[in-house]
Parts: sequence; C-alpha cells; structure tokens
Amino acid sequence: MGIILAIFVFSVLVIFHEMGHFLIAKKNGIGVTEFSIGMGPRLFSFVKGGTRYSLKLIMFGGSCAMVGNDMFEAEYQKDDEEEESIEGIKDEREDSFNNKSVWARIAVIAAGPIFNFILAWVLAVVLIGLEGFTNTEITGIAKKGAAAQAGLEVGDEIKEYNGHKLTIGDDFYMYTTFEPITGDPISVTYERDGKEYKTQINPAIWYAVGISYTANKKEAEIQVSKKSAADLAGLKSGDVVAAINGNKIGSGEELSEYTTENPFTKDEVEITVLRDGEEKVFNVTPQNAGYYIGLSVGAQEKGNALQVLRYSFTQLRYNIEVTVKSFGMLFTGKLNKDDVSGVVGIVKIVGDSYEETKPYGPYYVFLQIVYLLIIFSVNLGVVNLFPFPALDGGRLVFLIIEAIRRKPVSKKVEAYFTLAGVFILFALMILIMINDITKFFR
Repeated sequence: MGIILAIFVFSVLVIFHEMGHFLIAKKNGIGVTEFSIGMGPRLFSFVKGGTRYSLKLIMFGGSCAMVGNDMFEAEYQKDDEEEESIEGIKDEREDSFNNKSVWARIAVIAAGPIFNFILAWVLAVVLIGLEGFTNTEITGIAKKGAAAQAGLEVGDEIKEYNGHKLTIGDDFYMYTTFEPITGDPISVTYERDGKEYKTQINPAIWYAVGISYTANKKEAEIQVSKKSAADLAGLKSGDVVAAINGNKIGSGEELSEYTTENPFTKDEVEITVLRDGEEKVFNVTPQNAGYYIGLSVGAQEKGNALQVLRYSFTQLRYNIEVTVKSFGMLFTGKLNKDDVSGVVGIVKIVGDSYEETKPYGPYYVFLQIVYLLIIFSVNLGVVNLFPFPALDGGRLVFLIIEAIRRKPVSKKVEAYFTLAGVFILFALMILIMINDITKFFR
C-alpha cells in the first residue's frame, strides 16, 4: 500500500506540474502534441484540438509535449510518421513554442513550478480547514530554564523572536533550526493579556542524551544517535521509553512534555525502556550539546474561513522558506548527503507515514498524505526554479537573457548547456538513489 501511495503522490505532483505548462501553452496558442498521464506504451488515447491525450502503462508521472520544444521533438516526429490522425501538424509552425513572444515562453516555463505552489496552497487550505493551524502560544516551559528566568510563562504568545516576526508556531522552530542558539542573548516580544512586552533570554547550556522520537500519542519508540550518551550507555534504536527518573512515560507526547519541563542537566539520568517485552534500566550521563532556551511553542487552533485562507498562504510561505534555507545549508556544507532523499527515500517516507497513521484510521492517513504532498510539491516547485540547465529555472535564465538582449541565445549553446545539465542531473539521481538504498536498507 505504501508503494501505491508513493506512486499516487509522485503522479499528482508531476501531473499538476505538467498541467501548468499545458494550460498556459494552450492559452498562448502554442501547440501541444501530447499530454500524457503515466509513462511508457499507451494504454488509451484520443485526439482533440490537435492534442493527443494519453493514458500510459506505467502510472508514474506524466508529460506535456509542445510543438517546437526540442526535448520532445524526436518523439513528436516519430508519432506523426506513425499516426495518420495527427498527420501534417509538424509543418504548421505558427503554433511552435519558439515562434511565440519571449514573455509567452517565460509564462509557459514558469507555469510548472507555479502550479506546484498553487497545489501546495490548495492542499494547505484543506489541511488547515480540517485541522486548524499552530499559533505562537507557549505550550510548555522548562522549570528554572532560561525562558522561565526571562519571565515567560505558558500561555504567552510570542510575536517576535530575535528580530523575526512569528505568524505560526512553525516559524519559531524554523528560526531556531536555521539560526542555532548560541550563548548570545535572544530578544523576544510577547503578548500577555492583550499587552505586548519585551524580554531577553540568556540561553543555558543544553545537555542531551542523543535520542530522537515522534512526539505523538503512540508509545515513545526512540532512535539512538551513534556515539551519543544513550548509545554509550547501551540504549538501542527501537527501544520504547517507559520512564525517566521514575516518572512514567506513556507516549512520545508525554516524553516531549517531560523533557521540556525537566531538561537534562550534567547529572546522571535513569531511563527505563521496554525491549523485546522486557523492562531494562540504563543510567545515562547527558553530554554537553550546545545551548537551549527551554520552551515549546504552538497550540493547534481552528480558524474561520478568512483565517483558513490567510494561514494557508502563511503555510505556503513557510514551506518555501524552509526548502530554500535547507538547500542553502546543503550547498554550504551544513547538511550532509544523508539529509537528502530521492525517489527511493520518498517512497520510504510515504510508506513509513502510512504505517504510522494506519492504526488511527483512513482520516489520519489522508491528512498525512496531504501534508506530504504539500512538502513535496513545494520542493518540486523550488527545485525546478533553480537556475540550472535542464530544469525550468535554467530555461528561464536563457529566456530572461533573451528578453534583456532582445535576441535569443544561440540554440547550439543552449543545447550544450541543457545536455550537460541532463547528464549531471542523471548522475546526481543515481548517486542519491544509491545513498537512499544504503541509508534506509543497511
């Protein structure tokens, strides 16, 4: 089922992307020889308005082949020779992509990524309409922690964090992730009882044991980082936390609440876990892991129709910003190859998400798939706008140069750059696929 859902996710993303190219091409009078769902041999097709609409054998992705689009020219000519129903169309060059104005061509190429952003926004409307949005209210605070010492309390609403305005709770985690907390003071503007206040948080040293988990209502199954305090003490990935220092833990959510209110210190901590149905107790000495401020943000809030629309745009902005910042960290070496996933990785993510939400019923499976579609659609839109040959962004660069020069770039030059880009992308895809296989199945 996970593979079927992954194919569905990929197909929705690619089809919607190609639909953007298709609709804007038609709007600008550019001939579209074929719009297909899937790849490989045709199962079913029909011709209408000079365009062949096809359903293909491999239900994965899709394509939009335009007249004069060099990438599809060979296939287009082959189809014309074989199929009499669209014979003669290749000689009607007035509807060629290359014969249209540079602004029309820019619109057609940009439409693919833009439609991915539109899809993400529509799905955000669905998700927020059903489940609401996360506000910037403080939901948990560490006793005697840095935030508590700065005067912050549960229920305060953070308006600004270190110069960044916060609209949703996710903004807080984005800024603390991409701008790691150091020992430097942090300025915070917050609202309490309708009034705004300003304070300064002096981060405290953060001690960690090296475990990760999902903060939901399921049992707190952990993943253990190599050479971490937990690893050195004997904890293993797959263990389920049952208690910390004698305090019972029944779920990932409870573990998150406990560690937020009782952050680890340099003192030894007793962690009780369930392993193969048996309770095991480990004494773990936390390691210095940097700094922390000791609070959690974001309560789920239902909104009216206008708020749903507003926060859907906010969610879109947030996902675009996270994607761009993530790629920035990747290119500057702050992320490594294991932080990148390709087709295999995405199939694994979709499959794991299905397995995790399946026990809660179809509704939560649906919500999770919608959430993943939002993330992947934004990623596809952002990646395609990169100014790299063979991507939409690369083609836009040549078209923008043409608009400025009022003269097209040599087709031979563009072809060489595009071909080089195709080879590089193909090589990257293979490397990422190999890394995905070794990462997820070792």
